[in-house]
Amino acid sequence: MIGNRTRMALTMALIGMSLQTAAWAGEPAAGLKRGTPDVKSAGPLGFGPDGILFIGDTQGAALFAIDTGDRSASLDKKPVEIKDIVGKAAALLGASAKQIMINDMAVNPISGNIYFSLSRGRGPDSTPILLKATADGKVEEFALENVPFAKAELPNAPSAKAQGRGASPRSESITDIAFVDGRVFLAGLSNEEFSSRLIAIPFPFSGDGFDGAAIEIYHGAHGQFETKSPVRTFVPYRLDDKPYLLAAYTCTPLVKVAVSDLKAGAHVKGTTIAELGNRNRPLDMVVYQKDGKDFLLLANSSRGVMKIPTEGASSAPGITAHVNGTKGLGYETIDSLKGVLQMDQLDGRRAVVLVQRDPSGSIDLLTIDLP
Repeated sequence: MIGNRTRMALTMALIGMSLQTAAWAGEPAAGLKRGTPDVKSAGPLGFGPDGILFIGDTQGAALFAIDTGDRSASLDKKPVEIKDIVGKAAALLGASAKQIMINDMAVNPISGNIYFSLSRGRGPDSTPILLKATADGKVEEFALENVPFAKAELPNAPSAKAQGRGASPRSESITDIAFVDGRVFLAGLSNEEFSSRLIAIPFPFSGDGFDGAAIEIYHGAHGQFETKSPVRTFVPYRLDDKPYLLAAYTCTPLVKVAVSDLKAGAHVKGTTIAELGNRNRPLDMVVYQKDGKDFLLLANSSRGVMKIPTEGASSAPGITAHVNGTKGLGYETIDSLKGVLQMDQLDGRRAVVLVQRDPSGSIDLLTIDLP
């Protein structure tokens, strides 16, 4: 999922984000007011400028901006390794490991500290919790009390009572987050007929001026156009020097969407540039550069971690017919990375990952070299 995550990479899109972060140092937090945010659930996470953490609240159908105050720059970020992080979180919170669920993870690009959104308990009545882990292995709660924050409520979110075939539509009102060029991009579901959507919210929040579009894609494995399946994970990326979002869906279409098309009330057809295999759920994705080339690294529920070259994404013809197997952009499965649940970049060479090698085993936080 969720996601990210704000994904820091060496691509042009994210270089631009880094420059904006530096330019805004000391300004983004000016519009935040100190208090206790009414966060009902802690879901997708993403970092913006100056240590601002964005939290997607699916139950409350809202986006929160929290000033973490975590602005001590680390140019040489240290690798992090924490065994059984769920067990450590449970012990810290005085709970059993079965009561704790990690929903997302995000690395603060300034400090390298890692933040986790958790649920204590299950379902809509669970308690939202934010944790912070440091390079020395220390895990502590980041209390959501008396902090500078701002809130943006999502328009036309699914009803809290809405029912779906699987997860409730409300729990998927936000599925992933990324900050780029002064806006927070959110993927998720609305209560409208074409319910899959992407929203762009200017930051600092102004209370209006949202851009949002219903997203239609062709799902090659299903052989049909779809408007109700949400984006599971996405990254910002530039194609032909224009901003795009590269988004992965369940079963597993990879789609490009032009940011310029995301206008209020629009109905946008994304271009499916790859089918990566059915019976699979994408979990998390980062974009990075290695040996002068750009790659996507995509973690999946049943198809491992894929390394996908972005070369050809700009000119790739859209898939508009039924696909058996895979088609479009190719990929390499990274056999050394098994059981990856979440990922985010630590720096240009490395990423941190949550790994569960065995379905009944512990979840570990590890640092890996980007393949």
